[in-house]
Amino acid sequence: MDPEHHQPGPSTRGPELALAGFLMVLAGFVIVDSLRTGIGWGDDGPKSGYFPFRIGLLLLGASGWVFATTLLKWREAHPLFAERSQLATVFAMLIPMVVYVGGIAFLGLYVSSLVLIAYFMRRYGKFGWPLTAAVSVGVPLAFFLVFERWFLVPLPKGPIERLLGF
Repeated sequence: MDPEHHQPGPSTRGPELALAGFLMVLAGFVIVDSLRTGIGWGDDGPKSGYFPFRIGLLLLGASGWVFATTLLKWREAHPLFAERSQLATVFAMLIPMVVYVGGIAFLGLYVSSLVLIAYFMRRYGKFGWPLTAAVSVGVPLAFFLVFERWFLVPLPKGPIERLLGF
């Protein structure tokens, strides 16, 4: 095997701090928005921020605990979070998915799905062009028929669907 694929990766310290920090920020948003909508008890029951405020406090406490204990154990040895090859595999899937989600806003769900399916089939499945084209066009087409025509649920559309009159 390639020695580059067996390089050690980051310890658990960085991902724990990053996730705990992210959750603390998220908890802050929940708490602030709950305060805006009301966290008390009204005449007809709890106000809309009653439960989210408490969940935000729990999330803030738990993530703050993880953040603080990780900082307090800074000098201790931390186990390996993942090897670089494992992280490369995760990012090989994560980056196309992030591009896909962003592409939905500009291209619509169907074209973005077509591109994503074709990418994964060609890149990782090593399928030929005829099968890739059939599946990557057929799956979004099936979703279009099911959601748009049968269930009448509109999904995000892009410029191609608008050109076709949908």
